[in-house]
Amino acid sequence: NEDEVRPFDAPVIGAGCPNPYRPKSFFNISGMSYGALSSQAVQALSAGAAEAGIWMATGEGGLSPHHLLGGCDVVFQMGTAKYGVRDAEGNLSDARVAEVAAHPNVRMIEIKLSQGAKPGKGGILPGAKVTAEIAAIRGIPQGQPSISPNRHREVVDVESLLALIIRVRRAAGKPVGIKLCIGQPWEFLAIVRAMVDSGQLLDFITVDGAEGGTGAAPAEFTDHVGTPLQDALVFVDNCLRGAGLRQRVKVAASGKVVSAYDLVRQFALGADWVNMARPFMFAVGCIQARDCSSGNCPTGVATMDPARYRVLDVAAKAARVVNFHHNTTHAVAELLGAAGLTHPGQLDRHHVVRRLADGQTRTLAQIYPPVAEGALLDGQPVLDPLLRNYWPRVSGARFGLV
Repeated sequence: NEDEVRPFDAPVIGAGCPNPYRPKSFFNISGMSYGALSSQAVQALSAGAAEAGIWMATGEGGLSPHHLLGGCDVVFQMGTAKYGVRDAEGNLSDARVAEVAAHPNVRMIEIKLSQGAKPGKGGILPGAKVTAEIAAIRGIPQGQPSISPNRHREVVDVESLLALIIRVRRAAGKPVGIKLCIGQPWEFLAIVRAMVDSGQLLDFITVDGAEGGTGAAPAEFTDHVGTPLQDALVFVDNCLRGAGLRQRVKVAASGKVVSAYDLVRQFALGADWVNMARPFMFAVGCIQARDCSSGNCPTGVATMDPARYRVLDVAAKAARVVNFHHNTTHAVAELLGAAGLTHPGQLDRHHVVRRLADGQTRTLAQIYPPVAEGALLDGQPVLDPLLRNYWPRVSGARFGLV
């Protein structure tokens, strides 16, 4: 029954901030930079997001008028180059952070440490794509290639990472979190340990799977570098549970998530909400030509060439964004109903069963045993070998992140 399909709200993010945020939907549009995507594509996503009641993340390319044109909620993503919030020397500007965060549509700030498809690599925007408008938005020279560093220059260890987050939150007054692809497990454990020891918490953590969502990533990185989303999400959820922080730090999943079942699986593994890029790209016309960096995208989605993007009908593509969100929400509702549930937050690891290679079946709870809340602090035994082996070693230690 169509009347039974209600919007599924996500939990409150940044409850301790002056301006906490409660999203209207449990899945939203992941980072889409203007410059990587055309103005028409960004406008279509923005307009569709506004009508669907979901947010759109800016990507690391800064906040553009095209993100705001549709009137949707926006999550500002701050990458390593600090596009849109940098001074003339490329350093972080607190005044620019405050200016961006003051916009009523900007609801949160996401500091990107690494990206799933290319962890450890910075982004590259070819000079041909750096128009006068792009240069003004990002604060960079026109016509010159724009290369993002592979890390934040302010961040050399977990203490300086938390200091950066506190600085941005103080300037913005809105929830601040990080996005990362999990690499060495002790580095993330060190972040969790630093939160426990200092009492300074992230508002949210976006876990990006190694599968990534960009067509511009090297194939070797997409196939072999970083932790896949499913394993990474379980690890982050278990870490926060064991440290007694899971109820206070929200977790999002981002990566190769396309279908309603993909969403259900991420919630079962521990996500509070999911950010999706690929299917929304499909909605505005992407055909995965994998020609994103050349400027010759055949559908007008990933190009700054007016002759190419003029064919992209903003209103028609925005309607497709709305349709995808509505129909996927309906499909998730049907899956939940089949399990006797009414909300994605009720999903747990025992709800999903996987057939193993030997013909046996196991629930995800059997494959990934959950960790009891506060188990690491209380010295309780945990089955996760990464937590068992590395938690004692990060106690009181300073771990670099580079």
